[in-house]
Amino acid sequence: MRKSVVAIVGKPNVGKSTIFNRLVGERISIVEDTPGVTRDRIYAEAEWLNTKFDLIDTGGIEIGDEPLLVQMRQQAEIAIDEADVIIFMVNGREGITAADEEVAKILYKTNKPVVLAVNKIDNPEMNDRIYDFYTLGFGEPYPISGTHGLGLGDMLDEVIKHFPDKTMEDADDDMIRFSLIGRPNVGKSSLVNAILGEDRVIVSEIAGTTRDAVDTRFKKDGEEFVIIDTAGMRKKGKIYETTEKYSVVRALRAIERSDVVLVVIDAETGIIEQDKRIAGYAHEAGKAIVIVVNKWDAIEVDDKTMKKFEEDIRREFQFLDYAPVVFLSAKTKKRLHTLMPNIIEASENHAKRVQTNVLNEVIMDALAMNPAPTVKGKKLKLFYATQVSVKPPTFVVFVNDPELMHFSYERFLENRIRDAFGFEGTPIRIYARKRS
Repeated sequence: MRKSVVAIVGKPNVGKSTIFNRLVGERISIVEDTPGVTRDRIYAEAEWLNTKFDLIDTGGIEIGDEPLLVQMRQQAEIAIDEADVIIFMVNGREGITAADEEVAKILYKTNKPVVLAVNKIDNPEMNDRIYDFYTLGFGEPYPISGTHGLGLGDMLDEVIKHFPDKTMEDADDDMIRFSLIGRPNVGKSSLVNAILGEDRVIVSEIAGTTRDAVDTRFKKDGEEFVIIDTAGMRKKGKIYETTEKYSVVRALRAIERSDVVLVVIDAETGIIEQDKRIAGYAHEAGKAIVIVVNKWDAIEVDDKTMKKFEEDIRREFQFLDYAPVVFLSAKTKKRLHTLMPNIIEASENHAKRVQTNVLNEVIMDALAMNPAPTVKGKKLKLFYATQVSVKPPTFVVFVNDPELMHFSYERFLENRIRDAFGFEGTPIRIYARKRS
């Protein structure tokens, strides 16, 4: 089930990054008392009343050298696209400004719920400053203080009231949902078109979770799939296509809703740092992953080229050693037939369960092969293990002291589990717990 998305929108220097950091519980965005200084991550998970949601700090979305007013408009439009609920933040010390009214005009045009937050109300005596903000037309203004953490609970209560009803989501869970992520111009659009080519039956187009995206449901070889389309921005103007952080937000939304994520790499340009960063999001989210090397037709190959390229991938993507690598050309459809079997296998492994007794046989064999280490005179004892969840497969190993479970031994156990049960294409999680 996907998390709701909340975007913080407002003119510069109203305290968006301070509130962002408060809500996610750590200092992610850079905070300075100067407009436009946000340079860091703009997307993180927050939680209120046991409800988790993703939070966007639009102050971190930088869009070239455009004038400030144009940037504000573009940032607000991005939030309108991506968010389920928008927090419109204003500065209570300044009153309503022309810039606030400009953002408000943009927000009037959306049917997304907007919660008006009046920041920098640092004590109760300042509450009378909020009443002027009723004229913005977004209902009750919520006085808050990012500096002192005041009023955030009331604001969040209102925010989560507007989250979409989850009961109607995620129907047809038997279908495999997969998305394509990667930096611009790696051929995601061409690959979507190739997958949905002549040899398929499109069942329906399903409205996506953003205003413009459309997911496509299709059948292939008797199996039903949903392809989550992140390939096209569906926006006029180059400005959005060149906004890297906007692309990251779109990719993260797609990852959230996917069973399998295709990490698409350009064979011509090779691997760059951004490829690893984008792939890291899918890995951290615990999704099944297939690495796709596109444009294989555009390079000269011999009998060693593919092996060399895969070695480079394994070296650069060491955290994705479980992910299969598929070489293909969306343009010529060369080797395209190898993709869907890998997607299906990764999805099946992502949802695989193993019996507890069989799992423990494997763990005991692993112990016999490589006894648990001794740390500071104390020996790690493993009592038994069980699988507690899927997507991704997650295992709990009960031990005498979790502090004695070194990362290297955890990795050894993971490798033994993979040797016994496969799990190609999916990360697995192992947690040590003290036996009660």
